[in-house]
Amino acid sequence: MKQRLDEILAAGVQRGAAPGATFCVVDRAGVLYEGGAGERASGSGIAMSADTVGGIFSMTKAITGAAAMQLVERGQLELDGPAGDICPELAAVEVLDGFDGDGEPITRPPASPVTLRQLLTHTSGFVYDIWNSNCGRWHEATGVPNVLSLEKASLAEPLMFDPGTSWEYGIGIDWAGQMVETVSGLTLGEYFAQHLTGPLGMSDTAFAHSPTMLERAAAIHARGPDGSLTPIELPAPPNPEFEMGGGGLHGTMGDYGRFIQMMLNDGELGGTRVLATDTVEAMSSNQMGDLRVQPLRTQDPMRSNDAEFFPGEPKSWGLTFQINEQPAFTGRPAGTLMWAGLANSFYWIDRVNGIGGAYLSQILPFGDEQSLDLFYQLERAVYESL
Repeated sequence: MKQRLDEILAAGVQRGAAPGATFCVVDRAGVLYEGGAGERASGSGIAMSADTVGGIFSMTKAITGAAAMQLVERGQLELDGPAGDICPELAAVEVLDGFDGDGEPITRPPASPVTLRQLLTHTSGFVYDIWNSNCGRWHEATGVPNVLSLEKASLAEPLMFDPGTSWEYGIGIDWAGQMVETVSGLTLGEYFAQHLTGPLGMSDTAFAHSPTMLERAAAIHARGPDGSLTPIELPAPPNPEFEMGGGGLHGTMGDYGRFIQMMLNDGELGGTRVLATDTVEAMSSNQMGDLRVQPLRTQDPMRSNDAEFFPGEPKSWGLTFQINEQPAFTGRPAGTLMWAGLANSFYWIDRVNGIGGAYLSQILPFGDEQSLDLFYQLERAVYESL
């Protein structure tokens, strides 16, 4: 398998799927594969090795969800109680009902309170302006920055629909992170270090780069209309006011493999238990009822293409994971967990076969067809080798 995966990675980089990529495969017992190909920055000559650090963006969500579920286990958070009991701002949130003749937002109270379960399943009504035009219009009308500003004011978006009535990807898990901070008295990074990333040995995963992480960091690249890849700078917000539970972490795929192993082992890794078995089972099962995941339609082509994993196939959502409801062409069975990060990083967790993997590239916009296809090729090769 190692030779096959090395060849696929190298060929993918050669044809321009990514300037560089890393890939990690784990089972319940340990690491089956770690490798990389290409360069950390195009033209740099610095190899994209297995220990390369990248922005994992929304792969952060699963870790924030695990933190929230730890606090549910301890009775400090409730899945179905009003989230506004923890964060008063959520008790005051309203639903956007449109705009008046002057372009001013029209809002109304929601039909029911937002819950933590809805925040974790993207059924709360919170969305992202990248994929929702009304949300983008609201930001323009109010002058409120979006969540990438890391200003707390950015979280004060209205809901786009009544809680529990639809699925749309959004900032709900950033609010879940705020709930974790409120009840724990810690910043999200401190909470992770004490209760998740620290106990799991994820020493190369953090909101801010350590000096050794910075030495191994890959550059983000923009895909041009001609398919070319150019390194770009994404300036850090000058005065970050919170750590983004929905997308703020940097890390290696080896570290993320440890998180995947924990999920494969029902909440335990190397004798350290961070989640109860029944919690992991709940996180891994459909928590949105008859609702189903919908395609992402871009409103900002610089940040995202239109995107959907396994188009046309039914997909539900667990407590921070997308779940495919039927077997996929890569070999993964129904019930497999997955998600991704904005710069085209991807992972899957197959609890049926006890295997999973994580892939890192650093490319914008999201939904890059070539990078996603490389991930699918790697995953398919893993199943073919089993």
